[in-house]
Amino acid sequence: MRTKKVFSVFFREKPAMMLVKLKLATKEVYASSLAKDVDCTYSHVVKILQEMEKANIVTFKKEGRLKILELTEKGKEIAGHVEQIMSKL
Repeated sequence: MRTKKVFSVFFREKPAMMLVKLKLATKEVYASSLAKDVDCTYSHVVKILQEMEKANIVTFKKEGRLKILELTEKGKEIAGHVEQIMSKL
């Protein structure tokens, strides 16, 4: 629990967890599944993802009616750094 408190001093928890979950994903990730994984509302996740897309951190790959989330190279690098920081706390 202490690690979580210290981490939240430096980062917003939900966006950071979203990046790490996307980095560690072994199958396709959708906004709805990501919302469940990080215990957040769908609308909040979509809002954060839209900002991440503007910053070239994630991309949405449309397959039919589904939008699959993927980290860009920049996103993978950032997620790796966030993951390292989490492990050190």
